Amino acid sequence: MGDAVALNVVILGPPGAGKGTQAERFARAQGLPKISTGDILREAVQSGSELGHAVQAIMERGELVSDKLITGIVRERLDRADVSAGFVLDGFPRTVPQARALDEIMVGRDPLIVVEIRVPDEELVRRVRARRVCHSCGANVSAFSADPSRAARCEKCGGELVSRADDSEAVVRERLRVYWRDTRPMIDYYSGRTMFQAIDGAQSPEQVRHMLLTTIAELAAGTGTATQPEAQP
Repeated sequence: MGDAVALNVVILGPPGAGKGTQAERFARAQGLPKISTGDILREAVQSGSELGHAVQAIMERGELVSDKLITGIVRERLDRADVSAGFVLDGFPRTVPQARALDEIMVGRDPLIVVEIRVPDEELVRRVRARRVCHSCGANVSAFSADPSRAARCEKCGGELVSRADDSEAVVRERLRVYWRDTRPMIDYYSGRTMFQAIDGAQSPEQVRHMLLTTIAELAAGTGTATQPEAQP
């Protein structure tokens, strides 16, 4: 029997789609590292590497990290030994140039599976506006955890749950506008590939988790890999 093929996964989705939570759960269930751009930027700065110093200087100036720099950091992260069985990327790529750069990084590696969690804008607005944060301890309560139509108390400390200032409808719609402007071309870049699949994210988190697991298993099976996701409780 040949070597198992690594399970290399990118999970895409707009703000409020729950992709970060789903990526975290999937990676943990499969024993794979979840790699997010926010995490690796912080790690790069803490490492004191040449790339880290460059990132720190940019952040201190309040500027955005360029495609070239973030790609270099992702390349460095994907060269580590802990990704030999695969990885789950969350937050990268975000643009077509980043997607092309990731294709270059993946040359000579096992196939890349790309899954988009697709949710209608109106549902995303509803979810984000339904989020609450504890006024006392800062804990977040998602749209799935509480009924936003009635007052509720924090389960952790009993504090009052309030709306976040940046969760107004205008702010949410602007975030979505920017997301679609910047990200739709990248989704189009991937959409014609056999290893790309969009799934319905307008369901409960458990239903989305199951669909994500099933979809990745089916795509992985299409490559002839022996390393397929296993269902976890």
